[in-house]
Amino acid sequence: MGLETDIATLSRVPLFQELGEEEKRLLAFSASRLELEANQVLFEKGAPADGAFVIVSGRIDLTDEAGDGSRRILTSCGPGTLLGEMALFTDTLRPARAVALLPTAVLGISRVLMRRMLEEYPDAAASIHEHLADSFVATIAEIEPLADVLDPGEGARLQ
Repeated sequence: MGLETDIATLSRVPLFQELGEEEKRLLAFSASRLELEANQVLFEKGAPADGAFVIVSGRIDLTDEAGDGSRRILTSCGPGTLLGEMALFTDTLRPARAVALLPTAVLGISRVLMRRMLEEYPDAAASIHEHLADSFVATIAEIEPLADVLDPGEGARLQ
């Protein structure tokens, strides 16, 4: 994995697309690089998350344990996928287990690194803030039709 490949990969991630080359270079240069073998676990469900991972190459399955103890695949992710976006900004736990489906390379971006980038590049902070706000609005729009199912009380609406 070269620096230019890492920068190109970060450019594919929606959260980072609006960042300038300098900001992406800082992230790519300062990120930790991990090479996973097939079937190697990147993280376990419920583990504390202190940052996110960007898949550079390969595939990662996000899995959960079913009621009978078997594992079910929630989704399969490829290059350019950001795993753990919220962990870049706040303390959180991993919501699923992440396992490499085949040899996979990832960039680890710590919350400390993200904070440094946001402090040094206020324009990047504004761009990321706008992206997150748009994402939250879209998520609310997607779940609003479920308001009556989630809370069947009279006049139940998400506000």
